[in-house]
Amino acid sequence: MKKSVFSFITTITLLLTFPVASLYAQGDTSSPYSQYGVGLLGDQSVGMSRGMNGVGIGLKEQGQVNYLNPATYSQIDSTTFIFDVAMTMQTANFRESTAQGSRSLNSRDACFEYAVASFRVRKHLGMSFGILPYSVVGYEYSTKPRTVNDYVQYPMTENKTTVSTQNTGAGGLRMVYIGAGWAISNRLSVGANVNYMWGTLDNYLVTTYTDSYVKSLSRYYTATISTVKLDFGVSYSLPLNKDNQLTMGLTYSPGYGMGASPRCEVVTSNAQSAVNDTTQYKAHNALRLPTSIGAGLSWKHKDKWIVGLDYTYQGWSKMKAVDYVNGKTGQKMGDDTDGFNDRHKINVGAQYCRNASGRSFGERIRYRFGAGYSTSYLKINDQKGPREISL
Repeated sequence: MKKSVFSFITTITLLLTFPVASLYAQGDTSSPYSQYGVGLLGDQSVGMSRGMNGVGIGLKEQGQVNYLNPATYSQIDSTTFIFDVAMTMQTANFRESTAQGSRSLNSRDACFEYAVASFRVRKHLGMSFGILPYSVVGYEYSTKPRTVNDYVQYPMTENKTTVSTQNTGAGGLRMVYIGAGWAISNRLSVGANVNYMWGTLDNYLVTTYTDSYVKSLSRYYTATISTVKLDFGVSYSLPLNKDNQLTMGLTYSPGYGMGASPRCEVVTSNAQSAVNDTTQYKAHNALRLPTSIGAGLSWKHKDKWIVGLDYTYQGWSKMKAVDYVNGKTGQKMGDDTDGFNDRHKINVGAQYCRNASGRSFGERIRYRFGAGYSTSYLKINDQKGPREISL
């Protein structure tokens, strides 16, 4: 029995991983902010939690996969196998204001989001597995052509040469996970997720001139990541009376280095002489996973109302800005100052159902809504990155 269960999980995970990896490669963002750090962080909430705007640490519901707190896997019913798949679509508008004026960019993106499953192994023990996003990189934008006079600090009044810059990025990090939750008692559960994280982060910057005698400059940044991420969770339910119940949850994920060695290739080329010069830079163990701590609380009234509140802290400030070094000359590119901020995230959400056991479909409909606020882990030009407000 154990061998057949393991073979089933392995087969399903492989079937999900290969087609999904190609879908992820297309990216689901067009944000220029994804060029920094490990990209835009993904939302790991699924199903019910996603409908409540990411609330899940303090939830414990049967019939739901809750990746945010692996202790909740213990609630899966013995006759239930849950399989949840999602795709997302988004529309974004970006506006840039400069001394030369302002411009806007509209983008529409769609991609595969996640696929998760959960089932009961034995009494008090449940398991879950699937694939989820951790971060995404995807953008393409360019600067307007500018005369060299405006671009450099010395006068060239007779030169009509213009310069333009093209910025492109793609990639992201994905996670395949397997987790288990154990009910120690009717009130207390514990659980853990083991995640295998992999992906690439590619960022390209190309500067070109209209004068063929002027060398163009290209920078190709790339990082290949393959590491393991661990998550731990605990959940405790406290019945207040016949109709009301409180559930509290705590989660913890240790931070450590990803073992990645980002590379930068600087290429200068002259179209007139057809000569290219390439310089290689490399950074050792520059990226790391942040320590993450989460706490959640939810209140359930009969089977009608569920209201939850989550708080999550991520210690990104321990990850330094990437410092690239030329292996031959020892020349550095960049610096080793703090390049990131700790991230704080608060989510509140609710679910309402008129009658969960009603006969009509309308009575059994569950209405979910929520709101959230989070600070950015990015630090751009010594300024804090954009804050996020979600509904």
